Amino acid sequence: MSIKRITRHLVQHHWRAKQVFTPKVLDRIEQAIKQGETTHSGQVRFVVEGALDGRPLFRNQPARERALDVFSHLRIWDTAHNNGVLIYLLLADRDVEIVADRGIDAKVGAAGWEKICREMEGEFRAGRFEHGVIKGIEAVSRELAHHFQPRGPHPNELPDKPVVM
Repeated sequence: MSIKRITRHLVQHHWRAKQVFTPKVLDRIEQAIKQGETTHSGQVRFVVEGALDGRPLFRNQPARERALDVFSHLRIWDTAHNNGVLIYLLLADRDVEIVADRGIDAKVGAAGWEKICREMEGEFRAGRFEHGVIKGIEAVSRELAHHFQPRGPHPNELPDKPVVM
């Protein structure tokens, strides 16, 4: 367990996410998700967590493991075509994780998701959080559109509204 990481998480905590992801920014992210979902039959969720606290922090839970917990908790795996995708940002670590259901994950693979994550993280290092998230949503939507084209009207199985934890 890194003292540096614990300190970063305790200092930044949840206020940082609300400072960076204002209601207007969250509205634009929601619109990007809605727009993307018109091009495919998949489902995209965006979750930002300012920092870990309590047990996840003191057990040094990696961002990937936390993203898997969030994916499960929000039931992103529960889509008709197994094509739900979570874009998870742990702001204190500036770490992006993409967790995808088995239908789309089998087609894109870890390397494809990792490339999108690294591009987003590059934007975040430059302080362009909104741009980085929207760029990531667009990239995920392109993958979904390539593999899961919409066929007629399709229900919105998951909320498009971003989650701030």
